[in-house]
Amino acid sequence: MISSQAYIHPDAKIGKDVKIEPFAYIAQDVVIGDGTWIGPNATIMDGARIGSNCKIFPGAVVAAIPQDLKFKGEVTTAEIGDNTVLRECVTVNRGTASRGTTRVGTNCLLMAYVHVAHDSIVGNYVILGNAVQLAGEVEIEDFAILSGGCLVHQFERIGSHVMIQGGSKVNKDVPPFAMAGRDPLSFVGLNVVGLRRRQFNPEKVAEIQQIYRIIYGIGLNVSQAVAEIEGTMPSTPERDLILDFIKSSSRGIIRSGLSKSIEDNE
Repeated sequence: MISSQAYIHPDAKIGKDVKIEPFAYIAQDVVIGDGTWIGPNATIMDGARIGSNCKIFPGAVVAAIPQDLKFKGEVTTAEIGDNTVLRECVTVNRGTASRGTTRVGTNCLLMAYVHVAHDSIVGNYVILGNAVQLAGEVEIEDFAILSGGCLVHQFERIGSHVMIQGGSKVNKDVPPFAMAGRDPLSFVGLNVVGLRRRQFNPEKVAEIQQIYRIIYGIGLNVSQAVAEIEGTMPSTPERDLILDFIKSSSRGIIRSGLSKSIEDNE
């Protein structure tokens, strides 16, 4: 059902079985996939590419121009993957010439008042709690969870399967599988509960624990820890994911917040 009280530009591309509630605004250069619901007073602006079976709640704004003084009106997009939910007053800005797009993946939940700034890339199955604020060109990998009120500095990267404590200020990269908290943001253990929910077996969890024990628990700097892991542990997808993340980090990874050992925080 499409309400006669919604504004929909005649050139907008609307899929099958889309529901658009009263007072929603749909601009010209918009694509909305099948089965998506657009709530009342939602605003979908030029450059929005919304997948199938999404839910866009009242007050949300998708594809507003970037809050970036370098933006010169270039044609860019904001992409929302299938089955993703944007709750009340979420804002997802378009990209700039830097990347050309801002992207939120599939099966994500962005709770009320989340902001995703220009050129940020959010993976699949990501949860952003109420009022999480992402600055420009942030990258968040699959299955990460940021609890309410987190503030993420521009250019930061957050690895897959990460859990970050509510109210955190993220100004260093957070490597995969980590649980991060405290101020300044620090590594406080593995996201063990999340890994078990996603069917990581005990042997795999133990392998990841050993990797982080070397990184954070025996007094090595990051370069020494990487060399030690490469020299003593066989290549596996999880090992290589962690090491590739660390090696490619331009801002550096979070420090250790462990007082004794990783086991103390499980």
